[in-house]
Formats: sequence, C-alpha cells, structure tokens
Amino acid sequence: MRDIVIPLLYLAAGTLFILGLRGITHPRTARRGLLLAVIGMAAAVTGTLIHKDIVDYRWIVPAVLVGGLIGGAMAKYMPMTAMPERIALSHAFGALAAGLVGTAEYYEHTSSLSTFITAALMFEVLLAYITFTGSLMAFGKLKGILPGRPTVFAGQQVLNLALFSAAVLIALWLVVTPTADARFPALIALAALFGILLVVPIGGADMPTVISLLNSYAGLSGAAMGFVLDNKALIIAGALDGASGFLLSIMMSRAMNRSFRNVLFGAFGQLDAPTPGTADEAEERPIRSITADEAAMILETARDVIIVPGYGLAVAQAQHRIKEVGEILERGGARVRYAIHPVAGRMPGHMNVLLAEADVPYDRIVDMDEINRDFPQADVALIVGANDVTNPAARTRKDSPIYGMPILDVASARTVMVIKRGMSAGFAGVDNELYYLDKTLMIFGDAKDVTSNLVRELESVSTQRV
Repeated sequence: MRDIVIPLLYLAAGTLFILGLRGITHPRTARRGLLLAVIGMAAAVTGTLIHKDIVDYRWIVPAVLVGGLIGGAMAKYMPMTAMPERIALSHAFGALAAGLVGTAEYYEHTSSLSTFITAALMFEVLLAYITFTGSLMAFGKLKGILPGRPTVFAGQQVLNLALFSAAVLIALWLVVTPTADARFPALIALAALFGILLVVPIGGADMPTVISLLNSYAGLSGAAMGFVLDNKALIIAGALDGASGFLLSIMMSRAMNRSFRNVLFGAFGQLDAPTPGTADEAEERPIRSITADEAAMILETARDVIIVPGYGLAVAQAQHRIKEVGEILERGGARVRYAIHPVAGRMPGHMNVLLAEADVPYDRIVDMDEINRDFPQADVALIVGANDVTNPAARTRKDSPIYGMPILDVASARTVMVIKRGMSAGFAGVDNELYYLDKTLMIFGDAKDVTSNLVRELESVSTQRV
C-alpha cells in the first residue's frame, strides 16, 4: 500500500509546489499560492514519514514539535521589518540540515555508495555548508551585527578562489576514492570558510541579490540530497527552489545593472576615500527642509501623487500610516500610486509585502518600469525612507559606485518630498544628489512619526475645507 500512496503524495506535492510558485508571482494570487505550497509540503512530509525505512518515531516526533513551535513563533512574532533576516536564517538552518544529513549519509554508507551518488553527495555537502555560513553572514549584515559596508582585504579574491578550488578538488578526490578519513571534514571546513568570505565583501545594497542567490544554492543542495536519498519530492522542491532563486538573482542583477561577478566580487559600496558625491559632503551643501504641516498644505493641493516606499518605511513600520495618507489624498480627489523599485528594501519584493500587509490595493502598486514615465506629470513624489533607488547619481556620475543602476525617476516630478531621519547615506555609502535639488523638500524625523503628523494635518485641512 505504501508503494502506491507515497508516489502519489510526492506527485501531489510536486504539482502543488509548481502551482504555488505560479500563484506567488502576482500579489492578487499570492495567498492562494502560498496555501497550495503549504499543502504540498504537508503532503511531502507525510509521504516521507510513512516511508518503510523509518522504523522509530521517538526522535522524529519531538523534533517535529520543537521545530514547529519555533517556526510558528517566528512567523507570528517576528515583524515584517525582520523578514529579510528571517529568510536568511531559514536558508542557514535549511542548508545546515542538508549538510548534516549528507554528512550522516556519507559516514553511514561510505563503502556502498555508487560513483553517481557520491558525486551528488559531494555537490550537496559543498553547497550546503557554503550556504549555511554565507546565510549567517547575510543575517549578520542585515541585523546590523556585522558591518553593512563591504569587508575587503588585499588578495581576498585570490584566497576565495584558492579555498573554493581546494574544496572542489577534495570533493572530486572523495568521489574517486570514498573513504571516511580527514578529507571529508576538510571539505566541510573549506566550504564553510568560503561561505563566510563569499558574503563579507558584499555590501548592503546587493543583499537582495545575495539572498536570492543563497536561496538558489539551498535549493540545488536539496535537489542533490534528493538523489542521494532517492526522494522525488526533495528533487522536485529543490529543483524549483534552485531554478527560481537563480532566475530571481539574474532579475535582481539586471534591475541593478550589475553582473553576477560584480555582485559577488565587486565590493559594492566600498569607497576607499571621500569622492565627490559621497556622504562626507552632506553638511556642506544647502538643503530645503519643511515641517509636516507645511508638507500637508502642499499635498492637499496636489492632484497626482506618487509615493515611493523604502527601507526607512520598513524600519519605522509606517506602512499603515502612509496608506492613511494616500486614502486622505484620494478622498480629496487626488490620484495616488505607489512606485516600487525591484531592489528597494533588503529582499526582493520587500516593499510589496509591506504594502500588502497594510492592505494597499494592488492596482495602486506600480513597478519601476511602468511608473517612471509618469513622474514628469506627478505634482508630488513623496519618498519615504528610500535612498539609493532614487539617487540621480546613478545616471549622471560615472565615478559613483551606483552608476548605471536603474532608478525611480523621482527627480522629474514637479515637487519632491523626502521623509528621512537625517542626511546619512544609503546602503551604497554615497550621498543622494536628489536632496540638493531646488524642487526637493526634506522632512526630517522618524517615518512613522512624520506620516502620523501628515495624517493629522491632512485631516485637519480636509475638515476646514468642508
């Protein structure tokens, strides 16, 4: 009976994974897509738990309960601002699990492994431990435990290449002569060290691409483990995860006008010395600042407003307040839309998730390529915490680290308002030329406090008008 039920469960799981992945490509169907994926995972886990090779559940049941409780608590209590860190941790733990399973399989069946299975196992272990330590480094950068700026030193790329080459050579050696000796621990150590050195030279501005790339590595590791364990559901899920993560990484790199080589080895955001346009000049150039009530008066007369959310909005948890601002403006007859840059925030789709959490209508959320042509007709571009993705230096300054990166064309709006805590630089470490334009008005303060004041002032102005 199990020989019939298990393949059917795996088939159902694979189908649901594909349908779920299709569903999450659009905000309108994302919830349904996630639900299908969850059901698919439940089917895959059930198929695995009833496998004939499992003879004792005494360790499995407590592990499932503990893991379920931890995962449930993380999902319920971690704020949306911590979602990038949450994803990085998920990659790290998933990769560690795959690495530990691969390690156990190797020591358990060293003498009986075929060449193909050994090759798959070496590939899986190599990627798993690279992903484990690399994801921990990404978590540290996103959490602020490690510096967001690239950490570089002389000869770093040569060292990275030497470590990776040594790990690959040891893996090939183990495929040819698989024995339980010191080579396997050496492979794990080299892979783990390479994972650390792979991510530390990457700056915060490239974190969305790094996260999706680590997601791809974790998926490929899982697919390889599927071959080792002869688990078809794992092969399907890992292949989908690996392929989608790789394609997303390509899309993120294109959105930033950068190649994979630059992302992985370019030390994005590293400035050796102050150059024109860096944050060191911020205090020497004039800016125009206004208060929330002055901003409300300008917004109240605007007929076309484009709101640009960024990581500052996420940190302040101001998505609900900015939605209220939009609703008040719409009641006054204004057209309000939300412009989304593909790498705004710290993970792909970060701003979409925040706006969806605030129940912003899907038809108000517009991608960069579509909204850019509308900025010249906008009365006000209201920027809430976004920095590098609005910096005109990406188009005008060839000496800038972000030169060539596509940006939201906010500078072409009639009036630009920027809500920001201060004049600090963004992830890329360069000053934003936008802040010094004559049409730009700075509103300093915490995004949630400022937007709350805007709501109060706009409601007051609206009441007076009535």
